[in-house]
Amino acid sequence: MNSDKVFLVTRADLNPGQQAVQAAHALTEFIFQHPLEAHRWKQESNTLVMLVVPDEGKLRLMVEKALQRGIHHSIFQEPDLENALTAIAFAPGDLSFKLCSGIPLALRASLPKA
Repeated sequence: MNSDKVFLVTRADLNPGQQAVQAAHALTEFIFQHPLEAHRWKQESNTLVMLVVPDEGKLRLMVEKALQRGIHHSIFQEPDLENALTAIAFAPGDLSFKLCSGIPLALRASLPKA
């Protein structure tokens, strides 16, 4: 099932290490801000999907869409980058899946070629 995953979305204009750390920050925010949903997700699936959009503007657009559609989410703004929006965690569910479908997987370019 695709709707039982937490979707982490970060920015392609960050280096791979920053992408991973910022996504982890967003997940931590999600766990603290939405503890019941986080607990249910951990018990039922514990599956993460890390995606990447081009830049902060695209992340902000996703936040707007999530707010319009009532999707629970948590953002992370990095203090070391002038509080720039760097990552979002979206709660499991069909609406999150629809919002995130079509967004490429993060860190694909850094995978070794077979």
